[in-house]
Amino acid sequence: MVHRPRALRAGVLLALAALITGASGVLASSPGTDVRLTNDAPGTSGYVSADVLAGVSSYTDATLRECSTSRGRENEPALAIDPRNPSVMVGSSNDYCAVYNGGVDANGAPIASGPIWLGYYRSVNGGATFQSSLVPGYPGDASQLGALAKIRTASSGDPVVAWDAEGRLFMGSESSDDPAGTLKGFGDSWVARYVNPEGSTGAPASDGLLFAGSTVVAKGASAPNYNGKFNDKTAIEADRTDTACRGNVYFSWSRFNGSGRNAIYISRSIDHGATFSQPTKLSESDHDVQFPDISVTSDGTVYVTYRQYGAAQQPDAVEIVKSTDCGATFSKPRTLQTFSPMGLIDVTVGGGSARDCGDGSLACTSGYTFFRGDTQVRSTTDQADRTHQWVYILYDAIVPNSQVPTGTSFGWADKPGAGGQSAIYFLRYDGATGALAGAPQQIAPVNKGQQIFPDLAVDAGTIHALWWDSRNDAMNDASSFRQRPIGNDANGNVGAGFDVYAATRLISGGSWSSVTRLTDVTSNGQYEQFSGRTIPFGGDYLWIDSKGGTTFGVWTDWRNTAAGPDQREVTADESGADVHQCRKQLSSGSWTGDTCPRAGGLDQDIYGDLAP
Repeated sequence: MVHRPRALRAGVLLALAALITGASGVLASSPGTDVRLTNDAPGTSGYVSADVLAGVSSYTDATLRECSTSRGRENEPALAIDPRNPSVMVGSSNDYCAVYNGGVDANGAPIASGPIWLGYYRSVNGGATFQSSLVPGYPGDASQLGALAKIRTASSGDPVVAWDAEGRLFMGSESSDDPAGTLKGFGDSWVARYVNPEGSTGAPASDGLLFAGSTVVAKGASAPNYNGKFNDKTAIEADRTDTACRGNVYFSWSRFNGSGRNAIYISRSIDHGATFSQPTKLSESDHDVQFPDISVTSDGTVYVTYRQYGAAQQPDAVEIVKSTDCGATFSKPRTLQTFSPMGLIDVTVGGGSARDCGDGSLACTSGYTFFRGDTQVRSTTDQADRTHQWVYILYDAIVPNSQVPTGTSFGWADKPGAGGQSAIYFLRYDGATGALAGAPQQIAPVNKGQQIFPDLAVDAGTIHALWWDSRNDAMNDASSFRQRPIGNDANGNVGAGFDVYAATRLISGGSWSSVTRLTDVTSNGQYEQFSGRTIPFGGDYLWIDSKGGTTFGVWTDWRNTAAGPDQREVTADESGADVHQCRKQLSSGSWTGDTCPRAGGLDQDIYGDLAP
């Protein structure tokens, strides 16, 4: 989900060589230098229109020019590798690059009125470099291809990406906000489709290059301030099997309601994303269920996993449903695994519960600064595996017997004051027998550090996983990391603590490999870059994909962020969390907005690398 203010709600990689380890038969890529996908800074390749990418016209506009130099924020990355040509991959993210493309106020502060939109980041050299663009349809898009985008909202987020087997690319989104500027939330979900301009028999180097339109899959309510029906937490997959289901596109999401209850829905397209069926409800209850993920096995069976949140009548659990008729109907949900949830939580200075903490009205009694995070469920299959009907699942949860009191109002274990260690767990589910292959397997046990936001991909007999890992957090040691947020010391001072690590395992079983660090730089994810520079936000997920011996992971990164000070803080309540900004105090005692938002304080980026 896009983070909205509460008032509004490079390098070059090493050679692309697939390494085959003779003893295990594992196909793996070789990590190299981290690569920037979001080229929104002077000196980079900048942003170009979808028209320019496809050779349709030379169109550009103020939004694209702003995105080329804004040094803005991007988070919640997604990426998919073309199964016809692993040299082609497309990434996306919540892209805030055009937010300050709306003039300045009376005090000279740029106005945060531009769109938060879906990025489109294309590589044709196996991830060595990326060209940055935006999915058409953003406010003010007058391009030739933009006319094909039939979207009624001003902002979009939660990007998800999938390829079919004929060179088509599908990018799903939740979207909100009224372009007219009213308080209507809308809360739609839609799918954009890209094709090979030469058709399914065209050269694979042009796969997913030409934007062909967007389709609204589900409309939310027009109620103000995101009340009523609001569609969020998206997932997408395309059927690449040699079955009658081949070519189907499946799109799933969480539907939130004004009552506070929500449910998981799915819709399918049988015409390559041009139209979608009426939504089908998958979850039985109307309690808290989120984070759907879709996978398809070689016989065309569709599986959807999701997280069920604990409540009076239901445990915290991994749920699964299946369809054996190409997504026309689905089974009743089944609980696969219960767990002790990871959930960052605190108490605000005003006494309310908080999932994230920062400064001002968003400060918490612990004095810590952190962005939100809780247990997620991710799943995948290998559509080319004709031998098994296995679904592979990862989730992050609190390690049994690791809970300790934090001594403050902060908590790791979804309760204030309850600390603990978050780790990544793996399950393998056999769709043919309905059985799990043993107990959950912790994939990378450590004595220090938290592991959050996992993702996985499966290809050619190998499972590839990645996650955020804080083992290099200099602000915490082996005795304190379970009691404080990542990158926070005992006094609430903040430093670098986020890295991305990866590991592999054969699908047949055995141990996970030793871990590999993907990030070249440990970065500070707790910079206060949101809600008027008062709170951090890292998004809700990371991403990894693997095709044909190429595996690539992407993550949110803060290595280019310019640090503080925040002029509004006469006495800083912590060090290391404030970002560079320019403000003046007025005679009334109030402060101007940030007059230099393009100077690096908001420079949050998407980076990636080849992964084992």
